[in-house]
Amino acid sequence: MDKYLPVLIVGAIIGIFTIAFLVSYARLRRNKEMQEFQRNMPDSLIIRRLLRYAKPYLAQFILVFIIMLLSITYDVVSPILVGEIEELIKIDFPLEKLFWMVGAYAGVLVVSMVSMYLQTMLLQKVGQKILSDLREDLFSHIESLSHEQLNNIPVGKLVTRVTNDTEGICRMFTTVLVTLIKNMMVIAGVLVAMLCVNYAMTLVVLCFVPFVALFTFIFQKFSRRAHRAVTDSRTELNTFLSENLSGMKITQIFNREQERMAAFMERSNHQKKAMFRRMFVSSIFRPMVHMMHISCVLCLLYFGSKGYIEESIFLGQTITSGTVVTFYLYASKFFDPIQTLSEHFDLLQSAFASAEKIFTIMDMVPEVMDEPDAIELETVRGEIEFKDVWFAYKPDEWVLKGVSFHVQPKQTVAFVGSTGSGKTTILSLICRNYDIQKGQILIDGIDIRKIKISSLRRHFGQMLQDVFLFSGDIRSNILLRMEGVSDEEVMEACRYVNADSFINKLEKGLDDVVRERGNNFSAGQRQLLSFARTIIHKPSVMILDEATANIDTETELLIQDSLEKMKNIGTMLIVAHRLSTIQHADNIILLSHGQIIEQGNHQELLHKKGRYHQLYTLQYTKQQLKNS
Repeated sequence: MDKYLPVLIVGAIIGIFTIAFLVSYARLRRNKEMQEFQRNMPDSLIIRRLLRYAKPYLAQFILVFIIMLLSITYDVVSPILVGEIEELIKIDFPLEKLFWMVGAYAGVLVVSMVSMYLQTMLLQKVGQKILSDLREDLFSHIESLSHEQLNNIPVGKLVTRVTNDTEGICRMFTTVLVTLIKNMMVIAGVLVAMLCVNYAMTLVVLCFVPFVALFTFIFQKFSRRAHRAVTDSRTELNTFLSENLSGMKITQIFNREQERMAAFMERSNHQKKAMFRRMFVSSIFRPMVHMMHISCVLCLLYFGSKGYIEESIFLGQTITSGTVVTFYLYASKFFDPIQTLSEHFDLLQSAFASAEKIFTIMDMVPEVMDEPDAIELETVRGEIEFKDVWFAYKPDEWVLKGVSFHVQPKQTVAFVGSTGSGKTTILSLICRNYDIQKGQILIDGIDIRKIKISSLRRHFGQMLQDVFLFSGDIRSNILLRMEGVSDEEVMEACRYVNADSFINKLEKGLDDVVRERGNNFSAGQRQLLSFARTIIHKPSVMILDEATANIDTETELLIQDSLEKMKNIGTMLIVAHRLSTIQHADNIILLSHGQIIEQGNHQELLHKKGRYHQLYTLQYTKQQLKNS
């Protein structure tokens, strides 16, 4: 019994750790059941969905698999060669035979190294292609989401999904997935080789496999949870940064830097703690696998050396010094892939957690979609009709209540009313940024839900109060990647809306740099650029939402002149608080609490002495007092 005491001690230690792991796993499952845990997509489903992106590159992966077979030759064959050399040097032998075996060892090593290089290069190229495909699909899907859905998702979260999370998945294809397959093949190859060399010693190694499998299963559960916490905290931090860096001027104006810094540190510390938890999980698993490796080696050396020294037979098989050396190396070859697996398990779980986040976005069904029988609209005359339209952003909180009106082609119609009366909502519904709950909206007598969204919006030009300009130059902001348009046509559009008045003064003209959000241009200049952008795309219906607000008097005169010219292009819908800017509209619709209370032209509404007359008189009096 005493001669087996070392083995019993090793077994007892492994048993204690096994019990500790099982208790921890039981507590994890109980905590998970007690908590409202987030969506948990099965690994099998994630793998199936990710493999769809790998399917177009199946031929490249098959080639990698073939190369991989060559690269694992070293792991399987080298211990046998070293064992043979060990047996060879114990007796007299021809030197040429030693040279031949050393040369064979070197040849196998060179083949393995070249194969690994080719495998790495090929995988990196394929991985980047998969990354590009995934990002394109994700970005395209985000573009298809409705305004309501985009309003409910923080921009920082979307940025994280398209950048960080897709990078994690790329690493899975270029490193983790192939490494896992390779390691499984190495383990299988080493196992077969060990059985061929000495099945008795192989049984000693296999005694440790169930414990390694159990530890790996339990670690996977802890690791998945830790990685999900890391991705959540990273998303929260990116969302905070996206919002607060955009609003940094407001923070500085109100002297709230310390408060914002405290909020940032809170989220940063939250991510730090999540990272530490992930590191702690990994720091437990890796030493455990290493402990199993050392325990296995100790048992191999104990039984193998004992059998060789005593010249005894172990489980019916003779053990030689070459066998001991071979199995010592095979033990490393067997547990090294498992150790590597544990090191890549972080990346695998990170990729799964990232994929879960990405697929959560991609599983969002767009709220505004084309009908199955939707048509292409080649031309638009500009006739618009609302028939008893009811709309609410939230259930039962009606923004529009039975709104009906008719706009003739080439008419200019203005919507006025107090804040929250539904003016901007009407313009959004015409472009089908949202879908109405009741009623009908017609364009040229066709229900807009029967028209393809891209076709519908192609005929609209929108000029909003808050003009968004992209980083780049003036030309790219006007064209928005529209092709086949010359610089002369661009300048013609700029002259038409009076934007040339400041573009010609710039050093580089159309090539002048536009910084983020166009913050190197005034509000009026940005508005004129948006007019030029609209004109160059030749819309049939133009929408202006407070386009003349917050600009100086001189620029307003330029914009008013531009608007007069643009009236000749097509139907024009205007939302304005300044009633002086809409006096020449063909029809003025006054809204209050989502309902139309008055409509007619300027003179008709003044003659009625109603709500419009009150608003106009009030604004006129304020202007007179300001001028005096």
